[in-house]
Amino acid sequence: MKKLFTFLACALAIAGCKSAKVLLPNVSGKAGEVVVVIDKNDWEGSLGTSVRDLLACDCPYLAQKEPLYSLVNVPPGSFGDLFKVHRNIVLFTVASSVDSVGVMYRHDVWAAPQCVVQISAKSTEDAARLLADNGKDITGFIEMAERDRVIRNSIRYEERPIAEKVAPVFGGSPHFPTGYKLKKITDDFAWIADEKQYTIQGILIYKYPATGAGDELTVDKIVAKRNETLKTNVPGMFENTWMTTGTYMPPQIEFFRYRGREFAQVRGLWEVENDYMGGPFVSQSFYSQDGEYVIVTEAFVYAPKYDKRQYLRQVESILFSWEWNKD
Repeated sequence: MKKLFTFLACALAIAGCKSAKVLLPNVSGKAGEVVVVIDKNDWEGSLGTSVRDLLACDCPYLAQKEPLYSLVNVPPGSFGDLFKVHRNIVLFTVASSVDSVGVMYRHDVWAAPQCVVQISAKSTEDAARLLADNGKDITGFIEMAERDRVIRNSIRYEERPIAEKVAPVFGGSPHFPTGYKLKKITDDFAWIADEKQYTIQGILIYKYPATGAGDELTVDKIVAKRNETLKTNVPGMFENTWMTTGTYMPPQIEFFRYRGREFAQVRGLWEVENDYMGGPFVSQSFYSQDGEYVIVTEAFVYAPKYDKRQYLRQVESILFSWEWNKD
């Protein structure tokens, strides 16, 4: 009997530990929003300026100015349960009594799926220095959390028939959530989009033979191939119109490694030749698993009536959900 009681007590303790994680509330707040917990005087001073320069700078490659994140300032004394369940939190502790100075990155502290950045410093000058030294990591951590939420929902509410048609052509596919439709697919091109009355979130996937020279992934060659492919496959609304790359802001290239996949990422603006449509795009170019092809996945947005930051962040995140065929 004593052994049975001990077993039941252990089982209940384990179940209690598991349920504690399950019982975390869902995060609150709007996508792209960050709660900054910082003293009012610091927020209105030079440290607050540094925070805004980092987190509320202009979002790159949008036709109109939009902040990278929307910031909500909360003084430490007001940081209660209402704000603790927010999706993204940057929490400052600035005091001479601070023992451990530095930046800590944490997940699911008070809610899920949540990201919390804890910045601890003995003075505002030290805090500003930590912010400057770790700025790229801080924004990258928040961006990954925002992206992973989109990917999680894309998988949970996936339109599986789309990937089932895309994957055999390209050797893999992103996960497309509810609302996306397959508009076109050939033996080297696919066009998938979520089209509403005033917005379009589109994804283009195409491939072309790799030369083996190893120099395909430059911005000039990626853009040249993009223009060639889109002229053939993405017509505009009227005769003699097609999607192309805008020249007002020259496209920018960066190189990434994400979950074992290396790719060249290009940001720029698209437009329609001989028409007035346009918007932002992001493309990822990488080699097929056998190295015979360059595969390009591209996200673009058309939303003339609305801000475009969140529309682009949503559809761009889908590109990061790419999975190779299991076989």
